Parts: sequence; C-alpha cells; structure tokens
Amino acid sequence: MKKLLLLTTCISLTACADHSDKIKPSYVSPLQYSDYSCAQIKGELSRVGRKMNEVAGIQDKTASNDSVAMGVGLVLLWPALFFIDNSDQHVELARLKGEFDALEQVAIQKNCTVAKEIQAIRAEDAARKAAQNQPAHRAVNK
Repeated sequence: MKKLLLLTTCISLTACADHSDKIKPSYVSPLQYSDYSCAQIKGELSRVGRKMNEVAGIQDKTASNDSVAMGVGLVLLWPALFFIDNSDQHVELARLKGEFDALEQVAIQKNCTVAKEIQAIRAEDAARKAAQNQPAHRAVNK
C-alpha cells in the first residue's frame, strides 16, 4: 500500500500539464527580426499570435484533462493515472511566447503602430482583470 501511495505521489508531482498562463516565454533574440519592416512585424505578430492562441487552447485542455484524471486516479481508480495525456505543448508555447515578445520589442524599437496597439490591448486586459477581482458594491437600504 505504501508503494502505491508513493507511486501516486510521484506521478501527481510530475505528470500534470501546466495551464497556458503559467508557462513563461523562452528567450528569443529580437535580432532575427531587426531587418523586418513594421508591416512585416505586424504580419509575423499576427501569425505567431494565432498559433500561440491555438497551442494555448490545446495546452489548457490537456491541463484540465490531466487534473480530472489525477483527481479520479487519486480518489477512485489509480489505473486512471495511466490515462494522463502526455501531449503537453509546454515547449512549443514557451517558444511562441518568446517569439511574440521578441517581435514586440522590435516593434517598440522601430516605433511601429502595432506596438501601441499591443500595449492598448494589454492595458484593457489588465483593467478587465482588475475589475473582475474587485468585489461588487452593494447598495445598503436603510
């Protein structure tokens, strides 16, 4: 029984995929994009962004499925632990996030309008997240 518990604990610590928002970007040198025009940077940002969203969706689905399998495996059926999906997209997503960051750095250096667009979108996202985290104000009737 102790061996089974030890095996389950080891698997639980290493097997589950991370959600996409927990994956940090890999370093990608912005120098490879330094000769791009603003139009080329915008096109490449669009391509990388689409692929990044696609891979993030797969990663989030994998992470959710792993969490469910882990919960079922730990609580009910330890054989369910063998069905944990190993299609983790961690490396691919980290690379894409790094490419996006490198492209954004070059866009900022070249003063491209797409850099300002990205900053505006990030500011809107931050404001939306801040609004979601604040408790709703309730009117008190006296």
